[in-house]
Amino acid sequence: MAADSAPAGGTTGPASATAAGRLAGTPPEPGVRKPDPLLVMDRVTRAFGGLVAVHVEHLEVQRGAITALIGPNGAGKTTLFNVVSGFDRADDGRWSFDGKPLTGRPAHRVARSGLVRTFQLTRTLPRLTVLENMLLAVPGQRGERLLPALLRPLWGGQERDARDRAEELLDRFRLTRVRDDYAGTLSGGQRKLLELARALMSRPAMLLLDEPMAGVNPALVQSLLGHITRLRDEGLTVCFVEHDMDVVMGISDWVAVMADGRLVAEGPPHTIGRNPAVVDAYLGRRHDEPEVTGEEE
Repeated sequence: MAADSAPAGGTTGPASATAAGRLAGTPPEPGVRKPDPLLVMDRVTRAFGGLVAVHVEHLEVQRGAITALIGPNGAGKTTLFNVVSGFDRADDGRWSFDGKPLTGRPAHRVARSGLVRTFQLTRTLPRLTVLENMLLAVPGQRGERLLPALLRPLWGGQERDARDRAEELLDRFRLTRVRDDYAGTLSGGQRKLLELARALMSRPAMLLLDEPMAGVNPALVQSLLGHITRLRDEGLTVCFVEHDMDVVMGISDWVAVMADGRLVAEGPPHTIGRNPAVVDAYLGRRHDEPEVTGEEE
């Protein structure tokens, strides 16, 4: 794991400097309190039979920053995302978003509160066009209810605003030329862009991105990185799961590390690779012990 190198890029803009500045002086300790947390989790536990997939005592995500959640396979990262975003239930614990309780709320209510997530395997609707996929993500559409649907003046303006927003985002993510194509015909990278653009239709305050670079070609990775850092620079809070350490080191303001369901380390990206708990999580606790070839003399 080449995690000792300094950030490669994406963390030098004014907003990034502000995010890093706010986190400056924050001790690199698991469960440390942040200056201005947006998402706060306490004693969140999720077990499947006898396997405890998540047992996080305390974790805070700093507002306006990019936080990477990393760890070996099976560490519990996606399960934690699923619980917090309402796609799975916790066995214990509580969490809040922007100071308001979010524990146990279903996914649609979590999204309406301003916390939106994407998935490692994209969930586009293949038999709808790209534009239709975008418009489906608009919350509280009055025209979806039977009686208001009969009176277009009640919802026509909202629909025009939604379409304008969708067109703006499709242009931003360079998907305008495929706006009328079925989502099922898009490449894997284009589906990633569509899912990210669709997540922004509700104007969220925070995005949870589950392996946004998985299955994406290198050229498109750079495009996605640019979009994510730009979103942070515009004030959006981002927390993402990722295995590519170059990506993590390149765009993160803060890194949290999980292993065996627990939070084992936190800190700025340039310090994480030197943290013994992180090395232990990836390489095992006995990785640095000398090989014993015989009895000591």
